[in-house]
Amino acid sequence: MNDSPGWAPPGPSPSDDSDADSDAPEQRTRPQGAPADQAAPPPAGDGPDGPAPTLPDQPGADRPGADQAVTGQALTDRPVRDRPVWGAKWAERQPPAGPWTAHSGGAPAPPPAPPPVPPSGRPTGAPGSAGPVSYGGWGAGWTQPPPAPRPGVIPLRPLGVGEIVSGAVATLRAHWRPVVGVSFVVALITQAAATAATGLWFRGASGLDTLENGSNPTLREAVDALGETLKSSAIPLTAGVLGTLFTTAVLTVVVGRAVLGRQVSLGEAWREARPRLLPLCGLLFLLPALAAAACTVGLAPGLLLIAAGADSEGAALALLGGLGSTVAAVWLWVRYSLAAPALMLEKQGVVAAMRRSAKLVRGAWWRVLGVQLLALLIALVVSAIVEIPTSAVGMAIGGDNAMDWLSGKSVSVSWTFLVVIGVGGVIASTITLPISAGVTALLYVDQRIRREALDLELARAAGVPGYDT
Repeated sequence: MNDSPGWAPPGPSPSDDSDADSDAPEQRTRPQGAPADQAAPPPAGDGPDGPAPTLPDQPGADRPGADQAVTGQALTDRPVRDRPVWGAKWAERQPPAGPWTAHSGGAPAPPPAPPPVPPSGRPTGAPGSAGPVSYGGWGAGWTQPPPAPRPGVIPLRPLGVGEIVSGAVATLRAHWRPVVGVSFVVALITQAAATAATGLWFRGASGLDTLENGSNPTLREAVDALGETLKSSAIPLTAGVLGTLFTTAVLTVVVGRAVLGRQVSLGEAWREARPRLLPLCGLLFLLPALAAAACTVGLAPGLLLIAAGADSEGAALALLGGLGSTVAAVWLWVRYSLAAPALMLEKQGVVAAMRRSAKLVRGAWWRVLGVQLLALLIALVVSAIVEIPTSAVGMAIGGDNAMDWLSGKSVSVSWTFLVVIGVGGVIASTITLPISAGVTALLYVDQRIRREALDLELARAAGVPGYDT
């Protein structure tokens, strides 16, 4: 028997008056909870075409029903108070008392109210807690996660190109005393070496000017003029490369403190960098040697053919070799560009630092190249802007010879002119060396964040709340 509310069992429906059941068959008991205008279900024995046939085992008008078979008394013959009420057992199977609300009518109960939404989508957890936090409530939509912690000059997450450059500039502004001090010393030494070499050996160098004097220069003359130009620019170029590498290595200490938001003085930076000077000198010697070896291997076959008398073939081969060696030198420069920061921050040897740089650059060679070229372009633009006034002063002092020398002609210039140009170079290098060094150091930090999740270690070292475990 199904005692569910609204379900009428087969057979005659009980009523308060047995005579009413026999006299008014159409007034049958409606199921409990049914609307008043809903017709009562017909008896189980009636159908649309009349009374249904009575089966032998089916209780009907001439057979006792289930209750009659058990008790010997028909259902309609019982007193009203003894008649069963359909659905009376439904209340016995109700769930236990709880936070249920009574609801009347056929409409469903409204859902519970959602929790309040935090203002501005900020986390609802305690500030600085390491546990899970909630970002918004029901119906609040997707909200952005909280910003990455920024204890120093950069946010502790993978950096974009603009953030790397701005971080280098921010390091220069926030720690200008040690940064400018180191850059000025390095720029003064390198520019003094370049000025002395130019004044002693290449002040009257002809360079490519010999090609303009001859009406039809031979191939050997062109090669000699190119070699003379390369020799005159080799010492300043080498001094600039070594100064950039040294500044990058020493200022990496300052950049490391700036990332953590800590102050550092010039003396502290020097004391921390001094034990690494010997491996740094080895790195400064090895990296230019690799680039020079690549250029030598590329140019050697063509130069040998030219020396043997095959000028045309040797020149063509030297041109191809020079292009190939330039590509190889650039590839080596990018591959080992992060060796100086690795040597200073990870306290590794020269070869280990180069391997570390190669590992960090692997898979991101083009990105590292683009960032380094951007830093070089910024340095060239800043240098040009700074050196324009000093060049104008030098040309005013040196006269026509200074203008001819700057254009590449074979004229002799005075030491005063070279000194003025050197002062402009020192000022320009003092500004541009921190930018180049800062970009390289932050590029090293960015690659470690992307590959090794260094941002978690940096946040823990900086004491950011929530990262202490």
